[in-house]
Amino acid sequence: MTKRSLYNFLWVILVLATPCLSEEYKFELEEIEKKPYHVGGYLELRPTLFGLDRDAALYKLRFYDRDEGKTTEQVTSIAQLDGSLEKGIARLFARANFELDYTYLGWSSQGSLFEGYLSLKPDRSWDLRLGKQTMKWGKGYAWNPVAFVDRLKNPDEPDLNLEGFFMASVDFVRSFDGTLKTLSFTPVLLPAYGDMNDDFGETGKLNVAAKLYLLYYDTDIDFMFLSEGSRSARYGFDFSRNLLTNLEVHGEFAWITDSRRTVIDQTGRTSQTESDVASFLLGLRYLSVQETTYIFEYYHNGQGFTQDEVEKFFSFINRGYEAYVSTRTDTILKRAQNLSESGYGRPNVMKDYLYLRISQKEPFDILYFTPAITWIFNIDDQSFSLAPELVYTGITNLELRLKGVVLAGESFTEYGEKQNDYRIELRARYYF
Repeated sequence: MTKRSLYNFLWVILVLATPCLSEEYKFELEEIEKKPYHVGGYLELRPTLFGLDRDAALYKLRFYDRDEGKTTEQVTSIAQLDGSLEKGIARLFARANFELDYTYLGWSSQGSLFEGYLSLKPDRSWDLRLGKQTMKWGKGYAWNPVAFVDRLKNPDEPDLNLEGFFMASVDFVRSFDGTLKTLSFTPVLLPAYGDMNDDFGETGKLNVAAKLYLLYYDTDIDFMFLSEGSRSARYGFDFSRNLLTNLEVHGEFAWITDSRRTVIDQTGRTSQTESDVASFLLGLRYLSVQETTYIFEYYHNGQGFTQDEVEKFFSFINRGYEAYVSTRTDTILKRAQNLSESGYGRPNVMKDYLYLRISQKEPFDILYFTPAITWIFNIDDQSFSLAPELVYTGITNLELRLKGVVLAGESFTEYGEKQNDYRIELRARYYF
């Protein structure tokens, strides 16, 4: 074959292959353009087995008029949906949560709008939001004492989305060259009138809050406040800094004025105390070369109860239970239930806690597998919870988690008087 014939042959092959190549590699412009809308969320099924502690004070408070045996079961189904729509400078966002439970009491359901707001961004420096939203103030993982306008986290599940409050907020951001790289200011107006935000505190108030953020010398720093209104005035700051590429330290401090607590004495009489208190947190996050993540935090809850105050509450429950057994009168237990709802029943109700979480990504080269263990320790009474878990994500969009929680402590301690000795749950969550 001559050189000219070879060129002609290659040209014919190229011409014949061109349609195939164009079919294989063609793409539509709309496939790479950002869509103006988004719909997502997850569906969850979570059966749970509870091992009951029939001698615990909180078991007696909840099950005094019924016998559930040594264990009880619960099945929870959740659909959490979120969506957004963008047009020009405007963006609408909504997140709704629907839950269906089957417990020893039968079927129950509830639905909540977690977030739903309109965002306007006239330029890159401004973001105006109006509606139900979460602010997510604070740098802590398990606790956030400076989250003045958010709901309390559950330290056993700190990554869960929380329901927000109706508010108006503005976020102004500026960037600089030099040691101060970024500055942002976020004022917030949170009205509590009628049914709007009636669970934030005293109604008939307009609450004013703000946060100032600085990225200064590669350190994230926030200063925030909440004016007196539905809640007492409070002031705080937080920080976060990477000491090494794999080691981060963070902290929070909150000063809360006129903090009120309802306490009970040995005779069962209640009284209110009021004082200025400080809550703070210090923690670190470390990632080892083996891809083991350690999160460790110390938390001081200035609004918490002392060990003596909690012991008196548990003694009051026991006295009420004895009265019910002998007279079938539950007056004392009803009072104890009201006290539990007013403060004694909150998670981590006492003063000082330690939190440690260790997770290992794909140990022994087992793909998509992450074991972890979480330890929450009450320093005041030496009771604790220990929660090992196994997570598998090898199926597209599906997360499977097997988790157990063991509660341990002596009598009259926080975890020792919980209604459960242990909990075992399997969570299947499908994302879309």
